[in-house]
Amino acid sequence: MSAAAQAVSVAPLPQDPPPTLDIQPTCDALPTRDALPPLNALPPLDTPRAPWQRALPFHRQAYAAIDLGTNNCRLLIARPSGDHFMVIDAFSRVVRLGEGLAQSGRLSDAAMDRALGALHICADKLRKRGVHLARSVATEACRRATNGEAFIERVHRETGICLNIITAEEEARLAVLGCHILLEPGEGPAMIFDIGGGSTEMVLVDTSQAVPRILDWQSVPWGVVSLTESIGPIELTAEARAAAYHEMRSRITDGFAHFAERVGPARRDAAAAGGLRLLGTSGTVTTLASLHLGLPQYDRSAVDGVIVPTTSMRAISQRLAHISPAERVAVPCIGRERADLVVAGCAILESIFDIWPAERLGIADRGIREGILRSLMAAGSLADRRAEAANGKGASS
Repeated sequence: MSAAAQAVSVAPLPQDPPPTLDIQPTCDALPTRDALPPLNALPPLDTPRAPWQRALPFHRQAYAAIDLGTNNCRLLIARPSGDHFMVIDAFSRVVRLGEGLAQSGRLSDAAMDRALGALHICADKLRKRGVHLARSVATEACRRATNGEAFIERVHRETGICLNIITAEEEARLAVLGCHILLEPGEGPAMIFDIGGGSTEMVLVDTSQAVPRILDWQSVPWGVVSLTESIGPIELTAEARAAAYHEMRSRITDGFAHFAERVGPARRDAAAAGGLRLLGTSGTVTTLASLHLGLPQYDRSAVDGVIVPTTSMRAISQRLAHISPAERVAVPCIGRERADLVVAGCAILESIFDIWPAERLGIADRGIREGILRSLMAAGSLADRRAEAANGKGASS
């Protein structure tokens, strides 16, 4: 298959059960400092220090994660704090990198310019915060676009940021690593999902250990941007809106059909063990949770970690899908920025409820960036421990 054909293909991934993905942040499985992509805007990691210079202790070092998605560009900078981390800076901007990709198979000039504008801000923050180690990833839009690699090179050339186009497997792994801590306690397998701009991942996990083990997963090339654009303009009638929503639901259901069949036994086991557990991370679930809570504007502290009834989320999804665009714009926490994309998110969410019909949904305003930070900090902690051990051995010999 040609690169162009691959870029515009919307067929689901092969349906044979995928190999188990290990999300355990063990020392051996994590990237080393040398293996991570460089950020040329910062001093090279192996820059020799003058005799009077010393590396900052682990707990004072700043780590950064950049997630360039199909719809958003997000940055998180944090320092280790015990078993967790403390955020010291963050940035998020809607860039719609995947706008028009479904039709052209390419990233448009306007979309790339928007993303570069956001990445220049990220680079400035990395410099100002003296970031010790960073990892920057790009997801579905760059995976599918015929000019995705050329855009990555341009980003590196103009900002110094070296983006790594990660696979759907790595995207699923990082999302789970970043948000699994918010899963409700319970027995049996649980489901975690991530609704992105260009793709959606569902991940079945075993939670018998401190860090879940991935049992099965599926990614489909339908996110809020790609699904919206695939449907095209919708006439301003109730009938047209209902038909478009039905078509969106059908495409998601078809995309996850084999996965839904594969997880059937796990669904029965989970139900028998005390109930289905479901956790979602995306702008869709945080927005709908805000509406459930009646918030006048988005408040991460009120949303991240909240548990909401799926019946309420279905009812909100149905209401948003059938009101007019102008009415959606007027809804708190949606506005113009999300009004045209939230319907696709609702369709994806309802289809996920059909596959894993839990009574409650956990909401996570965290995901890939947090997963990256946990991986980087685990690797950094290991490196420091090894260095201390080596120094101690040298001093005693």
